[in-house]
Amino acid sequence: MARNKKKKLWKRDNVDVSKLNIAESTTIHITQQLQKFFESKAEVYKFEDNLSSDERAAVHELCRKMGMTSKSKGHGGQRRVSVFKPKKQVATRKGPSRLDHLTFSEGAKVVLHDLFTQYPPDDEEVDKEKVGRKTERVDKMRRSKVDIFLKPSMSKAEIAKKVESLASKIERATNLKQVTEGRSKLPIASFRDVITSTIESHQVVLISGETGCGKTTQVPQYLLDNMWGKGEACKIVCTQPRRISATSVAERICYERGGNLGDDVGYKIRLESKGGRNSSIVFCTNGILLRVLISEGAARSKIEGGAKPAKREISGITHIIVDEIHERDRYSDFMLAILRDFLPSCPHLRLILMSATIDAERFSQYFGGCPIIRVPGFTYPVNNFYLEDVLLLLKSVENNNPDNTLAVVPSEDPELTEEEKLAFDEALNLAWSSDEFDPLLELVSSEGTQKAKDGSTALELAERENQQEAAVIIKKHMESSISNSIEEQQILDKYLGKMNPELIDVVLIEQLIRRICTDSQEGAILVFLPGWEDINKTREKLNASAFFKDTSKFMVLCLHSMIPSVEQKKVFKRPLPGCRKIVLATNIAETAITIDDVVYVIDSGRMKEKSYDPYNNVSTLQSSWVSKASAKQREGRAGRCQPGICYHLYSKLRADSLPEFQLPEIKRIPIEELCLQVKLLDPNCKIEDFLNKTLDPPVFEAIRNAILVLQDIGALSVGEKLTELGEKLGSLPVHPLTSKMLFFAIMMNCLDPALTLACASDYRDPFTLPMLLIDKKRADAAKSELASLYGGTSDQLAVIAAFECWNNAKQRGQEERFCSEYFISKSTMSMLSGMRKQLQNELIRNGLIPDDVSRCSLNARDPGVLHAVLVAGLYPMVGRLRPPHKNAKRFVETSGGDKVRLHPHSTNFKLSFSKTNHCPLIMYDEVTRGDGGMIIRNSTVVGPLPLLLLATEIAVAPANNDDEDEEDDDDDSDGDESDEDGMDIDKKSVGQHEEKIMSSPDNSVTVIVDRWLFFGSTALDIAQIYCLRERLLAAILFKVTHPRTDLPPVLAASMHALARILSYDGLSGVSLPLESVDSLTSMVNATEIDKYSPGKKKEMVQNPNGFLRSLMTQGTPKRFPCHHHNTKVPASKGPTNLGAPSSQNVRPPLNSAGMKFAPQGSRLNEDGLATQSHGPRGDSLKRQRENGTG
Repeated sequence: MARNKKKKLWKRDNVDVSKLNIAESTTIHITQQLQKFFESKAEVYKFEDNLSSDERAAVHELCRKMGMTSKSKGHGGQRRVSVFKPKKQVATRKGPSRLDHLTFSEGAKVVLHDLFTQYPPDDEEVDKEKVGRKTERVDKMRRSKVDIFLKPSMSKAEIAKKVESLASKIERATNLKQVTEGRSKLPIASFRDVITSTIESHQVVLISGETGCGKTTQVPQYLLDNMWGKGEACKIVCTQPRRISATSVAERICYERGGNLGDDVGYKIRLESKGGRNSSIVFCTNGILLRVLISEGAARSKIEGGAKPAKREISGITHIIVDEIHERDRYSDFMLAILRDFLPSCPHLRLILMSATIDAERFSQYFGGCPIIRVPGFTYPVNNFYLEDVLLLLKSVENNNPDNTLAVVPSEDPELTEEEKLAFDEALNLAWSSDEFDPLLELVSSEGTQKAKDGSTALELAERENQQEAAVIIKKHMESSISNSIEEQQILDKYLGKMNPELIDVVLIEQLIRRICTDSQEGAILVFLPGWEDINKTREKLNASAFFKDTSKFMVLCLHSMIPSVEQKKVFKRPLPGCRKIVLATNIAETAITIDDVVYVIDSGRMKEKSYDPYNNVSTLQSSWVSKASAKQREGRAGRCQPGICYHLYSKLRADSLPEFQLPEIKRIPIEELCLQVKLLDPNCKIEDFLNKTLDPPVFEAIRNAILVLQDIGALSVGEKLTELGEKLGSLPVHPLTSKMLFFAIMMNCLDPALTLACASDYRDPFTLPMLLIDKKRADAAKSELASLYGGTSDQLAVIAAFECWNNAKQRGQEERFCSEYFISKSTMSMLSGMRKQLQNELIRNGLIPDDVSRCSLNARDPGVLHAVLVAGLYPMVGRLRPPHKNAKRFVETSGGDKVRLHPHSTNFKLSFSKTNHCPLIMYDEVTRGDGGMIIRNSTVVGPLPLLLLATEIAVAPANNDDEDEEDDDDDSDGDESDEDGMDIDKKSVGQHEEKIMSSPDNSVTVIVDRWLFFGSTALDIAQIYCLRERLLAAILFKVTHPRTDLPPVLAASMHALARILSYDGLSGVSLPLESVDSLTSMVNATEIDKYSPGKKKEMVQNPNGFLRSLMTQGTPKRFPCHHHNTKVPASKGPTNLGAPSSQNVRPPLNSAGMKFAPQGSRLNEDGLATQSHGPRGDSLKRQRENGTG
């Protein structure tokens, strides 16, 4: 027992590795070994048996952070640590004795009675063949002509005229002459002929150009001028990883050629485009070109299947330039794999790969050994300090200028080039002939043990040549250097013994900034920090220092992606003379921007990196070490416009151990979207086979998890075949889960808020981070107040309310006030607005909604329907909010059994309920594992009905009437065995269960969702839910396979009824929270959006202030709008007062046997459970769920 407790210690307790007696080199070695194991296919890794107890403790702690488990075994010198990757467990467990009960309200019972009287469950089978089968008639979609990727239709005479016009412009315009002269001085200009000739003779060419060489703006122009010089038209497509890069580079090239944007040069990015077929150069983002390639692949597959070939966009492209390939985003890696397959069948196409920092040989080998053109760049020199140098600098009592101490910094690379050896020989000759020892001593100090051409050191040469004076001077200088090196190591060891190098030392940063400001008079200081928390701590430390109090002398600014754009722009402005600018930034300042007055860079060496752990199926957001490529980019910020200095706050040993490049994004994210794109590209291709062709394939577990999610939502069949639903899900420019939410929202007449959620999840939420500490609570309260407009208890609803209020405020000219008071990013809202319009147009283009969208959102303000839409978009991310134990906070229990905390900024962080044992359902966007453990950032409390309607699988078992004890929430043991379905059922009585489980409508039953969530109900209610689930799936399948066609009457009536039922009971089971984040006002009755549903209990929400309420008063939706206005829906036949009808007159018909209420599409399994699964995998499929949603 004691051993088990000790083993669990490493899972629960955080150990500060810096407090352990371990050398930094050992920590680095252990971390590297664990990372290699994590990325390998091995299941177990055993460390050597010579680890000390502190080193074993470090292994345990590092494993905890990486989501792996570890175990020590053995005694004395034989004790070894074994590390295990987490194994998937079936998300099943024993049900609690006290269940949440699902019971339909009286109003909902009337709706159900009317529906099943008019359309009994058995009758739907008559129409099922029609619903599930696609008609022979192909519904041609109205496709907007996207001809920007087609080759211009120009004759040789027209091309010659353009060439003459360009030459004439340059001759006449003074500014164009200057621009042309500047272009000719760029480093890449001398490579022009080499580039064009190499591209003509090779299908793939890689250009490795250093920063500032001019490759991005010049290579497209070289290719255009070369093609026009031959009298040939061309279409040169250039991709960039970011929107702003695509547009700004296009504008720059237009300026250099004296043309108008949209003529010869254009761009196409999300929501915006300039130019058309006439544009010879087109810039776009990686994602835009990827969709063109996917369409090309899909068209090829149809041609192979016998379809008539059509004119395709790819056939008109002559050159594709993929820039910044070193960033390795998910689109670029996927795109390169597709292009590599396309090239053999497109001999006319030329592919040019470009980047600054790149593993050129590896990319070249990927494309069969393509030629590499290396172009030098230009940056000013930057002198580098490391942690040991900084510690010595701050320890020194002398007021030395940092510039004067640069000579004592050893070189990063002890290997000498031929040029350096020549310089060394010249320094030796100068010392011996003219007694000029400074150059020699400088070389000895800066390069360590230098050697001449014959391999001799300076001291050896001096002694051999009988230069006694030189030998004495060199020896003394070397002894001094050794003494400095020993002192450096001692002070470094002492520091690392007290300070964890993985944490940000704001005290050290403040001292270093103060030293820089003391020893120099001008030059901005740029500090790279991992995230907002560290930025805030550093800013507070500076503001608390008396040295930085004078705002006329110091301007402290923050740069983070989530702060308002007006604050971001301040970093580019030069301060007044005598004022020093200090910028605290994340890695956003590495490549995306240039602050031209930066002279000093302080590099913490850390970054917040979002990644994906496929073994635990969780996202991770942790502070990690940067790559060598990133460190080079950071130090380069100090040398873009003038010579500078970079202070790296990590040791030289750590610098040598940094990875060369960041892990590619395709290995750091969930890949459901990419997997679906693979099937759209080639429906017959195995997903794993294709992804294994990428430069760095994702691990098998990531692919498996993605396929399971796509099967859960019906995009793929159990045999990994692309379904008709999957084809539609992939046609929209959003995540497949988001696409399914949109389809459901269309069925429920609740499209408008779904569009907002879809775009916010694909881009970002609109809330900004307050700059001042005093505003932090105000920002949390503002978000809570927005959420209260839709009933509270939801971060996602806060986003919906924020967008609606912003949109109304903008129309009234109150945008500035609203954004200021509620900490909303105006630029983010504008982006979301544009994205919503584009997504809406895509839905219209695909025939899923009519041109007049005014009647697609009539239920947009109904809380019950809206919560169901949220469930559709967030499922399968569902958990139980468990009560706290002792002084702990409430936590969310996930399907995988993980216990996850809510983020402090969540509107649900401080929720408490009247019943201490109440465990409400909670939907969330993702689980993130950070430095402090696993957290959920955005969540919504929901009722059971939407989940029962939308979950992948539900099963029914007899009600458990035994007085069992509650399950122990504290049990962390993962060794408990359970049967496949998590139910203790006597196999001998299977036959009895089959007869009794659904034999009577009044029977009490237990319904199990996804094999771990338990609810109590009646056989009648669950039978009706089964039928509604089947009709919902049938309606969605019909809509995606028959766009622009009204639903059949049975499905139209069922969707109309389902919306009404959700309006009544969608929030049933959601208890009233007693406490919310920093309560703004007293609790009041529900707002108008809850008052138009008779028979519904009024929800209690916070009372928003008058300004906010005024922004939500535009239009009150009708109570129960007709779902499809062209479809006649039968009027309600129930009592008008919504009274409780008897069980006799609401009971739907029995099946043909007259015995069981297990509906069509369900079956009784061997354990006596009536089960039902959604999706095209088949109703009889019983698949063991292996992907825990934690």
